[in-house]
Amino acid sequence: MRAFIHQKENWPSFTWQNDAVVNLLSEARNLQGRLVGKMESLGFDLRSDALLDTLTLDVLKSSEIEGEYLNPDQVRSSIARRLGMEIAGSVESDRNVDGVVEMMLDATQNCFAPLTADRLFDWHAALFPTGRSGMYKITVANWRDDTTGPMQVVSGAMGKEKVHFQAPDSALVEKEMKRFLTWFNKDQEMDLVLKAAVAHLWFVTIHPFEDGNGRITRALTDMLLSRSDKSNQRFYSMSAQIRIERKQYYEILEKTQKGGLDITEWIRWFLNCLINTLKSTDSILARVLFKADFWARHSKTLINERQKKLLNKLLDGFDGKLTSSKWAKIAKCSKDTAIRDINDLIDKGILQKEAAGGRSTNYDLKGMPV
Repeated sequence: MRAFIHQKENWPSFTWQNDAVVNLLSEARNLQGRLVGKMESLGFDLRSDALLDTLTLDVLKSSEIEGEYLNPDQVRSSIARRLGMEIAGSVESDRNVDGVVEMMLDATQNCFAPLTADRLFDWHAALFPTGRSGMYKITVANWRDDTTGPMQVVSGAMGKEKVHFQAPDSALVEKEMKRFLTWFNKDQEMDLVLKAAVAHLWFVTIHPFEDGNGRITRALTDMLLSRSDKSNQRFYSMSAQIRIERKQYYEILEKTQKGGLDITEWIRWFLNCLINTLKSTDSILARVLFKADFWARHSKTLINERQKKLLNKLLDGFDGKLTSSKWAKIAKCSKDTAIRDINDLIDKGILQKEAAGGRSTNYDLKGMPV
């Protein structure tokens, strides 16, 4: 019994019902155009801030989908350094953070360059700079060899495992990837948004690497979406939306990989996810505009360096709740100094208390968009 899509006789000759996807594709394309127009109306500095926010979110959320939580400050600093941007509170970043950033930037900044096996191997090596995934040594910068058994997606207790998906045998991977890369690089009449949907499903189904397939899949998706925008500047993060819709994502992926070569339902899900992604960019833009307006309004307000550092962290999207203890730790000052800094900003109408007093007191910026 041919249980998986890659075992079907005509694999990978995908089909879909155009009538069922054309309206969603039209809506997605319309939202893309509106977003590009909106971003082009901003000044260079604001566009750069929006780009930095989007890329940071993209790297963080793509890793979170795999259960890996990176340090936001390290990710932001790593991206800024590679783009030649000066930011407040820049910090050193770990090798694994730099690796994910390098992959994502190569996929988007060099989106029009051909995709080759060597380029994918470079991305894979960047993701696993130590040659290990956690505690385990893995094959890096080469296709998987399945020495420990078939590549499977499994859940459940030992002895009661449920196989959700099994990838093609490793002996077939090189041939499968040659066919995929030829298709990926070939100019076609297919709309590039649809091509992104097909490429996402196709690559993650081949699952050519021992680890890191999900993150590389999403990098390829961003690469084709960048081409579809005719721009290497990213102002929306599909990974962030997939993170929100993670349960539905795995459900439709499993259903499609166990189905036939008509992938209409998968494309409809992909387009709906993209539409939700594009609609959510308003929050990023609102935060960028708020930050620019904030510093313009307070250009003559007396604010010390510790306060500037913490205010920028809040403006860039502070992780969790800001308390006096966190302030002291980040600013490297005593708690008494932190409280004086905070009270001074409350008196100036910049900060406000968010909760009841006592140990639970936390603070946020007045008027900060959610």
